[in-house]
This record gives sequence, structure tokens and C-alpha cells, in this order.
Amino acid sequence: MIHVTKTYLPPLKEYDHYIKRIWKKKWLTNRGDLVLELESKLKTRLGVTNILATTNGTIPLQIALKLFGKGGEIITTPFSYIATSAAIVWEHCTPVFVDIHPEYLCIDETKIEASITSKTTTILATHVFGNPCNVEVIEKIAKKYNLYVIYDAAHCFDIMYKGKSIFNYGDISTCSFHATKLFHTGEGGALFCKDTALAQKAFYSHNFGHKDLLSFHGLGINGKMSELQAAMGLAVLPYMEEIISSRKQVVSYYDTHLDFSNLKKIKIRKNTQWNYSYYPVIFDSEKTLLNVEKALNTAGIFPRRYFYPSLNTLPFLKGKKMSISEKISKTILCLPLYADLELFNIHNIVTLINNEIC
Repeated sequence: MIHVTKTYLPPLKEYDHYIKRIWKKKWLTNRGDLVLELESKLKTRLGVTNILATTNGTIPLQIALKLFGKGGEIITTPFSYIATSAAIVWEHCTPVFVDIHPEYLCIDETKIEASITSKTTTILATHVFGNPCNVEVIEKIAKKYNLYVIYDAAHCFDIMYKGKSIFNYGDISTCSFHATKLFHTGEGGALFCKDTALAQKAFYSHNFGHKDLLSFHGLGINGKMSELQAAMGLAVLPYMEEIISSRKQVVSYYDTHLDFSNLKKIKIRKNTQWNYSYYPVIFDSEKTLLNVEKALNTAGIFPRRYFYPSLNTLPFLKGKKMSISEKISKTILCLPLYADLELFNIHNIVTLINNEIC
């Protein structure tokens, strides 16, 4: 079977090298040597000032919302994974949805100001499939209304925008290191911010609020990455060029051989160095999508309807109608994309799709 993605596993002996270090020191969590080493290497690779490795990619969103949300309204996108909006509600804030751009698929920055009220505290936007939001306009809006900006950058490992890491934008950016992601630690994530004082608040927030062993800065939770997770990350990291290069070849084949007279692609924002993390295609109707999905499933190929449904339609989120997001969510499909996806399988995927949409 061919699934939408496949976890990259490094050579076992290289992972075992790090595991042996853990066994030797007998230190499994609470920011051991491997977590610190991983943070240091990621800081260098990504060109960021502050990084905090976490146990998953949702905890950084929750920490950011705890620091900024203040129980208020959070302007956000309906086209994202559920974690984005769920974190808002979990932290006792209210999501206020703003529709998306029909080509970039990120929050439509031209519609944000109309949704700002006296209760608005934060803009939480998602760089969808690693495609940057219009960060310049969002920053201007945030400054104008004295709002915080959080970027859900779960898909953005190695993304560069205008020559610097996408993680350098906003007050806080977050990333997922889940097993399905481009770079992974099995399960994990990270929080990024430029401001050192804010980074210190985030740090104690992910460590129960501790100041030292017997005193506290304030409220906190447990968001620490384990040494076992860091071991996987350190073993995967040296292979990132190989992983990205292989995925780029798959993307190139799709770009060249799919029939785009009946399909649309996401438009990647200008000045973006993309990471080839996903390959979404947009069909002319949900019926066409379902026909294609059925043909692929019959052949043992399992793409993913990602993101579906539009989050504003979920009853526990109580969003208003978002016409573009709702239409896109019904007609978008992420095709299989991973490092060792073989050419004959890619050819088969393309053939099946083209036959269904012609």
C-alpha cells in the first residue's frame, strides 16, 4: 500500500549510537545532553535566535496562547489542522475565523481588520503546507491594533522567506516534529521566538513554571522533549538534504505529468524557498475528488483529504460561513509524497488521476 506519507527512519546503527549515550548516562528527560545538542544543531541550521524543543507540536501553541491569549478572541484560519483551533478553545479563548486566499490557501490578510474587536488579543495564522502567510501585512495590522502574532508553522521545517527562516516571523512560531513531518523526532515539536525575555517565559512555561528546584516563576505545564525523542531527531538531521532532494524529484514529476487543465496547485508565495513537504491538488468539484480517491484506493493508494472539513463548520467551534475555505476543503487532496516513493508508483498515481479527470 502507498500512503500519503511515510516516516523516514535513519540507519538503525546511527539511532543506536544515540540510544547508547542515553543508557550510559541514564538520563531520559528533563533536558539532557541530547535535547541540548539537538537544539544547538537546529539553531545553527535554521538560523534562529531561540528554540525550545517540546514533546509535541501542539504544546507550543498552547504555551503561546497562554502567554498572549488572555481569554480573548483569537483571529485564525479555518483551513488548518484541528490542533490550531483546538488549542485556542483549550486555552479558554475564542476562535474568530477569517477566510483564506483562494491561491495561497493561507489566511486572507485583507479580511483580518474587519474581524478585530475590543476583545481581540492575538492573530494565530497557519503557513499552510509550508506556504508563508503575508507576514509583512499581518505584522502591520498587529502593530496598528497592538496585537500579538503566533504562526502555526507546523509544516515549515527548512522554509526560508526573503532569505531568512520563516520561524523568525511573528512573536512566536511553532513547528511539529511529528513522525509524518519532513523532519521528525518520532513525536515532538518546537517553539521559536526572537525576544529573549519571551523565550525565558516560554521556557519556564514548558517546565511546570520552575525557577529552580524549590521556587517558581509562575504557572507552567510539562512540555519537555525526552532524550529518546531527541535521539531520533539527531539521527534524522544529517539526512535532510537527501530527504528534501528526493521529495523534490517526486514534486517535479507531479508538476510535469499531471493534467493541470483540470487541476489546480497551491501558489507558493514569491521569495519562498519551499521544502516540498506536501503536494496538494485542487479538483473542480468534490464529486471529481471522490471519484479520484476511489480509483486510487482501489489500487492500494491512499492520499489524504487535508484539510477537511473546514474548521468553521465544526459544531464545537461555532464559526460563521467561510465560502472559500469550505470550497477548498471539499476539493483538495494531498497526494503521496515521501523520500523513497518509487517512480513506477508515482507514474501509476499520475495515470490514475489523469484518467479520472479527463
